Amino acid sequence: MPLRNTWVLAVILAALAATGCASPSSGRLYSRQEARVAWDVQYGRVVAVDDAVIEGNRSALGRVGGGLVGYQAGRAVGSGSGQDIAGAVGAVAGAVAGQAVEEKVTRQNAWQFTVELDSGRTISVVQARDESFAVGERVRVYTRRDGAARVAKT
Repeated sequence: MPLRNTWVLAVILAALAATGCASPSSGRLYSRQEARVAWDVQYGRVVAVDDAVIEGNRSALGRVGGGLVGYQAGRAVGSGSGQDIAGAVGAVAGAVAGQAVEEKVTRQNAWQFTVELDSGRTISVVQARDESFAVGERVRVYTRRDGAARVAKT
């Protein structure tokens, strides 16, 4: 595969990683598995809002895509039997780099909300930065049986 095609493939894989692998972690975005699932609802007041980061995905997509790009790039610089060795070294380096790129591209800025519930209990929820809340603001906290939680405006 020519080097030009390798770069086109790399761009396509990066775009897929950015859009197709992001997991829902916002207060308003629900996955298909979360739809039609009962959530307990509690009310409370925001007592703190802090910056947070939700780590990105590390899937086979980044490793395989990076490995393929690295292999092709390595073979392009080698010649003869050295071409195979350069391709193998490039594949390993590309796989490591591809996974790191995927993680970085799918990383999300987030908020960590500390909420004092009306029951007196205090909890902390981290979710994507799609909605802002102010300290003192009344909120709803949706909680699933598995412990997953979301903060939403009242």
